[in-house]
Formats: sequence, structure tokens, C-alpha cells
Amino acid sequence: MIIKNNTNKLLVTLSFLFILPFVQKQWFNLYLFNINDVSFYSILYYLSGTIIPSLVCLNSLKNYTYYNFNKNKIFSKNTFKGKGLLFLVAINLIFLSYFIIDYIYINFDLIFNLFLEGINSPKPDIFQFSLLVFLVSILLIFKKTRLLFKKLILVNFILISLYLWHLQITNINVDYQFHIYRYFGLNDLNLINVFILIAIEISYFTWSFLSFKTNLSDWIVHTPQKEDITPLLNMIVFYFFIIIYYSKLT
Repeated sequence: MIIKNNTNKLLVTLSFLFILPFVQKQWFNLYLFNINDVSFYSILYYLSGTIIPSLVCLNSLKNYTYYNFNKNKIFSKNTFKGKGLLFLVAINLIFLSYFIIDYIYINFDLIFNLFLEGINSPKPDIFQFSLLVFLVSILLIFKKTRLLFKKLILVNFILISLYLWHLQITNINVDYQFHIYRYFGLNDLNLINVFILIAIEISYFTWSFLSFKTNLSDWIVHTPQKEDITPLLNMIVFYFFIIIYYSKLT
């Protein structure tokens, strides 16, 4: 019964993601007829830009934030410990911290370039950035601050999505003065925004698994079971269709 309900929800969500871009394009065409005036369709089109970012954030907060893994050691004989575990912990923390800091910087960079013209966004040098990475890595060890960072990233995603929606509607050109433009060699900023969030989501999932309960205090992590990987697979499927949505929207 649960599987059937989840399948129905997935089908409804996927249908919505496929239909919405075509509906938005129709609203945009109607908006163009009254581009100089505030109309019902212009408001509707502007507001439609909040639908998918809100869906992404609500789904992530509900399903990809508070992870609970299997601690039954009987079914997991393979382990990570010693230098191997230290390497995994260090690489994951550095990677996650780097993307969190850079993603937040992208938000401030967009604010300065869009709303505070003539003022350059302060960019930390290599030493300052390394210090920030180290500080965030320390804070990520604690569960409360880790959850706080995750919520902050989701708010960051919504804000950046709204800025990009505004850029798209007003036809503001984005060049190399925008920090986000330098990612992945892509011209589609919406896809860049989603890809950065996916990278953070996967790294956050990995760190949640490594630091789950007493894993780090015991300094031993058992290999994940099938049920531990399920949230990651669901995440990949969900964001795959989010990518399709933004591809169709473009």
C-alpha cells in the first residue's frame, strides 16, 4: 500500500514537472502582450518562478536532511577505519565546506551585481578562503550546525533561483563578472544552480552517513546497507527530473 502511494505521488510529481514548462511558456507569451503594464499574467508568470524552487526545498528538507541509517553491525562485515576513514572524512568535509562557502558567495555576488551596482563583492583570498573552509569543516562535525547549514543552503537555493528568474524575465545579460557563470562551462545558469545543489546534497548525504551516531567516536564506519542507499537513489531520480524541467524551460 505504501509503495503504491509513493508511486502515485511520483507519477503526479513527474507529470507536473513535464507540464509546467509548457504552461509557463504560454503565460510568458500572454505576458509579452502587456509587457509595459502590470497584468494578471505578468504576476502569474513571475510567481510561477517560485514553484519549482519551493518544491525542491520542501522535498529536500523533508527527505534529504534528517537521515537515519542502519546501525546493525551483524549484516555489515566490511568497514572503513584508520587511515582510510580519515581520508574519507577529510575529503568529504573539505569538499562539502568548499561548496557551501562558494555557494553562499554566489548569492552575495548576485546581490552586489544586480542591486548594488558599482560595488564589488568582497572575495576572500586563498588564505582567508582556506580558513573559512577549515572553520566550516569544524562546525559540520556538530549535528545542530550541520542541520543549520543545510537549511541555509536551501534558502540560498531559493534566493539564487529567484535572482536567475528575474534575470531571465528582464533579459539581463550575465557575463564573467558573475561568479556563477564560471561553473562547469555552462551557459544555463538554472542548471548550474541545480548542479551545485546536487553536489552539496550528495556530499551532505555522505557526511551524514559517516558521522551517524557513534561512527566517528568509535572511529569505525560499516559499509552502507541497501536501505541506507535508498535515499540517495531517490535523490538522484528526483533531481534528474528537476534537470529535465529546467532544460525544457530553457
